[in-house]
Amino acid sequence: MPVAWATLRRTWTMTSRAYPWSYAVGCLLIGVLTIGLSYLGLHAIGGGTVAEDFTARTGGADYLGYIAIGAAGYMFTVRMLLWSSKALITEQRQGTLGALLIAPAGRLPYLLGFTGFALLNTAVEVGLLGGFAALLGVTLPAWHPLAALAGVVALTAAVFAVAVVLGALMIVAGEAHISQNTVFLAVSLLCGITFPNSYLPAPAQWLAELLPVTSAMDVLRDALGQGRPLGELAPRLVTCLALSLGYLLLGLRLLPAAERRAVERSF
Repeated sequence: MPVAWATLRRTWTMTSRAYPWSYAVGCLLIGVLTIGLSYLGLHAIGGGTVAEDFTARTGGADYLGYIAIGAAGYMFTVRMLLWSSKALITEQRQGTLGALLIAPAGRLPYLLGFTGFALLNTAVEVGLLGGFAALLGVTLPAWHPLAALAGVVALTAAVFAVAVVLGALMIVAGEAHISQNTVFLAVSLLCGITFPNSYLPAPAQWLAELLPVTSAMDVLRDALGQGRPLGELAPRLVTCLALSLGYLLLGLRLLPAAERRAVERSF
């Protein structure tokens, strides 16, 4: 994958030389504030206990553990989407999209290179968030390493597939903020980030099942919070990978037409 490796190295070099650390801190604060405010709410309002309804829906009473996994998964999703989906529209804004389109490089390896860089960058930020959670006493007493690894792979695949579709839509529309923020809002509300999506109305739950991030988060929670082995997580894992494949194929089908439309709009 020479194209993917070259893209990763280029992005790493550019970012390491001119990366706004204040922006990185701001992104990290999303997870820090989510966990911190949840800690205060649990102890100052809830008296350190959770409702029986929450325990029944989640299979456990570890509220802070639930929030920490959700906050880490959400920050991972947001940061990966920010890097991966903005790859093509960044080229468009810099005026290099036309040169990229005529270059002898496949679009999928190029996007995989961006995603590889995003994965390395995001892993550091999620690690820092995990350290903050540990300072507040959040622990994962029961977790299965192999199942957890499968959950991370599933979430990465889900976010990458959604990013390909989103990237195609953004270069057609010529904008990024509204499109990305809409996806971020949908993920935060529908995918069980800070509360079980079983609390949602039935139509919203059906909509949540159409997003591969939902099933990926279920795998992560069951692996990290419940310690379930990989065999028990297979149904949700298969659902996530099937949806991710569908999104990826849709995105790759949309990209050629989206690129032509983007070039036409530039004239």
